[in-house]
Amino acid sequence: MLTVSTVNVNGLRAAARKGFLPWLAATSADVVCLQEVRAESAELPSSVREPSGWHAIYAHGSVKGRSGVGLLSRVEPLAVRIGYGSAEFDASGRYVEIELPEVVVGSLYLPSGDVGTPKQDEKDRFMASFLPYLVELREKAAADGREVLVCGDWNIAHTALDLKAWKTNQKSSGFLPSERAWMDSVFASGYSDVVRSLHPEVAGPYSWWSYRGKAFDNDSGWRIDYHVATAGLAGRAVSAVVERAPTYAERWSDHAPVTVTYA
Repeated sequence: MLTVSTVNVNGLRAAARKGFLPWLAATSADVVCLQEVRAESAELPSSVREPSGWHAIYAHGSVKGRSGVGLLSRVEPLAVRIGYGSAEFDASGRYVEIELPEVVVGSLYLPSGDVGTPKQDEKDRFMASFLPYLVELREKAAADGREVLVCGDWNIAHTALDLKAWKTNQKSSGFLPSERAWMDSVFASGYSDVVRSLHPEVAGPYSWWSYRGKAFDNDSGWRIDYHVATAGLAGRAVSAVVERAPTYAERWSDHAPVTVTYA
């Protein structure tokens, strides 16, 4: 069995103070994908930077205090890659991957956008350059006899089932027709949405809730944290759960870990 969790920690130092480390100590995951780490390695206490029992890899953003992704693996990776060969984005702390004996695992933090601003233009450029890499990665892994799993905060709700207030967000970044069509292209290129395949035709399960108002209490969320896997691995997924905190006060991020077990 292989169990993989992915979570946007919304700042690793803050998450560690609020409950991330007890969660990590209790998890049965073999690999944990982290997004929005923010702090650089030197700024993190060793217990957070290199938790006991884990091999830790980080890709920090060039802008201090922003972005940053990481991977924690119980077994030492055979190889590590930071970035995906993009001159614009490889130093932005958006993507890191590790090679394990039977699977390549990537941690992705896709840019958030804001319609009509340069942030949306940046998101569009990232998507345009990342999809060809996903195709290349799948083909190379298949030639090596490996599957691919790219987990993370994709910052897109694919369908109306993936956010509660979909009717009022049709012109919002994260639910734009162009973004949803791009996700269609990802899934048409040989990848599967693992959580959706195990939970078809249900609302959510949501993985992000705004800190504003009563979004968490009302479960008015978005499903933007995905396990995106090649067909062979996706077909071996046996369970998928969003580890939603019992109460608002017990949250250590505005996202919840999304954990999938593969046979």
